Amino acid sequence: MLDQKPTATRRIPLVIATVAIGGLAGFAALYGLGLSRAPSGDPTCKPAVATAQKIAPLAHGELAALTMASAPLKLPDLAFEDADGKPKKLSDFRGKTLLVNLWATWCVPCRKEMPALDELQGKLSGPNFEVVAINIDTRDAEKPRTFLKEANLSRLSYFSDQKAKVFQDLKAIGRALGMPTSVLVDPQGCEIATIAGPAEWASEDALKLLRAATGKAAASF
Repeated sequence: MLDQKPTATRRIPLVIATVAIGGLAGFAALYGLGLSRAPSGDPTCKPAVATAQKIAPLAHGELAALTMASAPLKLPDLAFEDADGKPKKLSDFRGKTLLVNLWATWCVPCRKEMPALDELQGKLSGPNFEVVAINIDTRDAEKPRTFLKEANLSRLSYFSDQKAKVFQDLKAIGRALGMPTSVLVDPQGCEIATIAGPAEWASEDALKLLRAATGKAAASF
C-alpha cells in the first residue's frame, strides 16, 4: 500500500505532461497546416517584383512614400463601371501597366491629386500605360462628373464604383488603408508598388519612375 501511493502520485504529472505534449503537437500540426495553405504568391507575378526592385532607386522626391512590392501579389479582378455604365474589370486592361487610383469627391487630398493624374494620363497614356482612376462616391452619382467637368479634367476616362467594393477588395489584401490609394500594376495584373495618400504624379520624379516601370527608361533620361 505504501508503495502504491508514490506510484499513483508520480503518474499524475506524467499524464498531465502527456496531455500537454499532445496538445502542443496538435497545435503545431494545425499551425503547420495553416502555413502550408497560406498563398506563396502567384508565379506570374515574379516579374512585377523584379520591376519593383529595378525602379526602387527612383522612388524618391515626390514619390518617396511609394512602397515597392516585395512578394508576388496578383490583385483582385476589381469590378467597376465606365462612363456609360457598362461593366469593366481590371483584367480588361491586361497588357498595359496601370496606375489604379481610388478617389472620391469627399476626399480633399483626392481632389487636389486629380489634376496631376489627368496630366499624367495626357503625357504617358498609350498602348503600354493608362491611369485607371475609379471614383467611389456612393451617394450622388453626378457629383464626381460635375467635379471633373468644372476642373476641366478631360483626359482621364471616367470609371466608378458606387458600392465602393473596389476599396474593400484592396483593403482585404492590405492595399487600401485610406484615401486616396494608388497601386502601380504590371501588364499581368500584379502589384509593382502601392502608395497611401496623394502624390505629384505629373512631376519629373513620377514620370521617370513610370517610364522605367513600362520599360521606357531610356527615353526619359
